[in-house]
Amino acid sequence: MTLYPLKFSPIYKTRIWGGHKLEQFGKHSDTLPNIGESWELSGVPGDESVVSNGFLAGNSLPELVEIYMDELVGKKVFEAYGETFPLLIKLIDANDDLSIQVHPNDDLAAERHNSFGKTEMWYALPGAEDATLISGFVPNVDKNLYLKHLAEGTLEQVMDKHPVEKGDVFFIPAGRVHTIGRGCLVAEIQQTSDVTYRLFDFNRVDDKGNARELHTEQALDAIDFAYVKDAKKHPVAKENVPCELASCNYFTTNLIKLTDKLDRDYYHLDSFVIYLCTEGSVEIKYDGGRETMVKGETVLLPASLSSVTLVPQRSSEILEVYV
Repeated sequence: MTLYPLKFSPIYKTRIWGGHKLEQFGKHSDTLPNIGESWELSGVPGDESVVSNGFLAGNSLPELVEIYMDELVGKKVFEAYGETFPLLIKLIDANDDLSIQVHPNDDLAAERHNSFGKTEMWYALPGAEDATLISGFVPNVDKNLYLKHLAEGTLEQVMDKHPVEKGDVFFIPAGRVHTIGRGCLVAEIQQTSDVTYRLFDFNRVDDKGNARELHTEQALDAIDFAYVKDAKKHPVAKENVPCELASCNYFTTNLIKLTDKLDRDYYHLDSFVIYLCTEGSVEIKYDGGRETMVKGETVLLPASLSSVTLVPQRSSEILEVYV
């Protein structure tokens, strides 16, 4: 039987800073006090996504890569990553500030954790009017100044803080210190990695009175202190025309605002494609059938499906991600 557009059951993560805004994207839990993160597509060991539709329902993402190999992910992707699915897709609800943190690059993560590094990007969804986030340092910060503010508990004073509104895009390469602030709601596209160095956690404690672990020494080798002038972008997408939000060695992400049907040809990519529906409802027509995705749903399009037609049921918006 041939492959088809795959849906997966979300993996919910309760977080000390999480809330309930992801309910508007269909994310509910009867057992968790809040949902800070919904892992939409994951091959991270211990958190493997499981197919929820079609004849492959019940199979995990790593199992699919092992069985279908380049038919699922593309020849170039399989040659580069083997049986590791290279991307992790999340929805994140920050009801409070996340910790100020940094992620190692590929070399450092491989040396210390036998892992990939973590370059990521955020696409802002409708959050609070006063939402902000941090991406990098203000100008003229070096290691000594950073350590001084860290010791004094004033790290925010030297961080570059940005107001956030829907449609803002932040690209966060490994090494850039960052945090998602209270009131933000974002879609996150990242390398498959769960390695985070926490620098400062606003002196919070959990329900047992314990502070979360900090990684001050480990983080020093990972931090890039360079100031980045244009950390925030706000691309304006034309209707029915893919608009590039971010592109790097690990992924490309486009925004597509759909008001009419759109043919997408992926033959040249030699990669899987991920759709994350952020508004509306879209029917995916492909050779062999059709699948519908609604707001909050993520679909994995196997590399073997080289062309599809996207048909919005109403004015809709999707993120399109590939390697």
